[in-house]
Amino acid sequence: MAKIFVVEDNQGLSEAITSYLSVEGHNVVLFERINGLVEAAVMAVPDLIVLDVMLPDGNGFSAARAIKEKVDIPIMFLTARSSESDRITGFELGADDYVVKPFSMRELVLRVRSLLSRTHTKNIEKDDVVYTYSLKDEEGRMHTLSLDESSHTCTQNGTEKKLTATEWKILEYLSSHHHVLISREQILGQCLDYLADGSQRSINTHIKNIRAKLDQLNWIETVRGFGYRFIGNKEE
Repeated sequence: MAKIFVVEDNQGLSEAITSYLSVEGHNVVLFERINGLVEAAVMAVPDLIVLDVMLPDGNGFSAARAIKEKVDIPIMFLTARSSESDRITGFELGADDYVVKPFSMRELVLRVRSLLSRTHTKNIEKDDVVYTYSLKDEEGRMHTLSLDESSHTCTQNGTEKKLTATEWKILEYLSSHHHVLISREQILGQCLDYLADGSQRSINTHIKNIRAKLDQLNWIETVRGFGYRFIGNKEE
C-alpha cells in the first residue's frame, strides 16, 4: 500500500481518482489547492503525488519545482494541456509521468501501478552491486560513472547525481546494454511499462535531463531515427 497525494480541484474527478486508488489498496490524501501541499509533502513524504497542472491558487509546475527542491518524490502530472511543449516542461521539472485529460480511470491506475513498481525497488533489500563505467572526453580526460543497484544512486567522478526514478531506470537499462543500440520502443517497454501517444517524444526529454545531470558528458549517444547507445566502458 502506498501513500498518494492527489491534488485536483474538480470534485467529480478527484472523487473518482480517490475511489479507484483506494480500491487498489492505497492511502489517498486529497488536496484541492496548492496551498499547504509543499509543506505537507516535506513532512509526510508520500510515495507519489498525482498533481493537476492548473489549480485555482497556482500552477502545478511551480509546485512541483518547489517540492523537488526539498524532497525527491515521484510526481505524475494531470493536465488538459496536451502540447508537446507542456509535456516537455513537465519532464524537465523532474516529473515521472504526464497524463493528458480526458483519461480513463483504468489507464490512471495502470500508470500509478507502473510508476510505484519502479520507485518501490528503492526500498527493497538487494545485494550491494555497484557497476562502474569509464569514458574519455574530447580533451582526453577520463571520467567514471558508478550505478549502485542497492541504493539506486548514481555517482559521477565521486559526486552523487540526483535522478528521478524514471531517469534512473533508463540509465540503468542503457548502461546494462552498453555499446548496444536500443530503440525508443525498447526503452518505453522496459522502463515505462506502457506505450501511449506522444510517449516516444518523452523519452527524448528524459535523455536530455539525464545528460544535463551528468554535466553533458557524452555517456549516451543518439542514433538519429532509431534510439540510443550507452558508450561508457564497463570496469571489471
